[in-house]
Amino acid sequence: MSSAKKNNLKLWLACAAVLGSSPGFGQGMSPIAGALGEWKPIVDVRVRYEAVDQDPLVEDAEAGTVRARLGAETGKAWNTSLLIEGEFVTPFITDYRDDPAVLKNTQFPVVPDAEAYEVNRAQIVNTSIANTTVTFGRQRINIDDQRFIGNVGWRQNEQTFDALRIVNRPGGGNFTIDATYSNRANRIFGDDSPQGDYKGDLFLGNLAYQFRVGKLTGFGYFLDFDPILPPTLGAALNPARVSTQTLGVRFAGEKPLSRFKLGYAASYAMQDDFGDNPLATAALPDALENDYFLGELSVTYKQFSLLLGDEVLGGNGVTGFSTPLATLHKFQGWVDKFLTTPANGLEDRYATFTTVLKGVGPLDTLTFVAAYHDYQSERLNIDYGSEINASIAAKWTRFTGTLKYGDYSEDNVAYRDTQKLWVQVDFVW
Repeated sequence: MSSAKKNNLKLWLACAAVLGSSPGFGQGMSPIAGALGEWKPIVDVRVRYEAVDQDPLVEDAEAGTVRARLGAETGKAWNTSLLIEGEFVTPFITDYRDDPAVLKNTQFPVVPDAEAYEVNRAQIVNTSIANTTVTFGRQRINIDDQRFIGNVGWRQNEQTFDALRIVNRPGGGNFTIDATYSNRANRIFGDDSPQGDYKGDLFLGNLAYQFRVGKLTGFGYFLDFDPILPPTLGAALNPARVSTQTLGVRFAGEKPLSRFKLGYAASYAMQDDFGDNPLATAALPDALENDYFLGELSVTYKQFSLLLGDEVLGGNGVTGFSTPLATLHKFQGWVDKFLTTPANGLEDRYATFTTVLKGVGPLDTLTFVAAYHDYQSERLNIDYGSEINASIAAKWTRFTGTLKYGDYSEDNVAYRDTQKLWVQVDFVW
């Protein structure tokens, strides 16, 4: 049995052991019977076709995959519930490179949807303490807008965390304390990939207060990743290189104005090295010092919405601001050209138009999205190019069909012209 499968088995057994050791176990089976009687199935299936045309590669990528998340969640026994979910990704068109860390199918562009069969979530949730939720085990974690911590839900194999998370609202009021310790991030590349898991000591802290005009959040993310041993990856993919501490603040809200609704968001963060980052040396003591800025303004009228934004990830010429645990596909365009911030930083100026139509024929909703991005370096004013995105999504009962396209045009030889097309159907029970 592989070490990854052994770890998965241990996680399942730990969840079962904690549930079995709950106070009152053995005093009667009625709470357990009641919890099992209130179980709910988890069925989340997605079929996707993805095509990628990327210069200068001669071959275009074509990926056809089916992803199924299947499991169950119990009701509560002694304020404790159990959730078990497996994730299964099966390719049926394989003309693509599924892992940038593996020298296989290198004539194709990367589509990071590798074949995978693994435990996606195995968690215990306890609400015994007033206004407090404690989650232990393999779990999905999305914090704020997922710019720093997210589940990367767009990819077929989502990112989950082996963690203990405590969320408390003192007195049930507007103040929220969210604290997490994790020793493992199960990344989108799967258990069989040399970069499929990032292990270490990860501390995620988030304090938020909800005002009438918006939510003010202070956050601190302390990531101390272990290097992968033996060193099967190149230096650029060493997890310890993104061991960082990030401290910041975010404010986001919305306000009705006559027939319009105004939305706004602003964020600032500063980053430095943390743990045993090999880039922080006596010769380069400030190699990891970078800043982050975000400003967004949106206007919504009936079913129409326009969002304008400016996001800056700093760069000092040695490294760029890093967000290794973010849902990166949500930011800087759908083509994903900037999953790693350039050493000279990146500024993304963007505009997104969205309209949602309800009750169109048999459809529950029909959603159109169009976006434009202009990319420049934060340092030295290098033009990185531009990108257009467009999508149509139709929802009917439990099915959602999506047609999505991204086109990146280069202005710098380091980032080449790339077009991506997705066709997918989701079913969620």
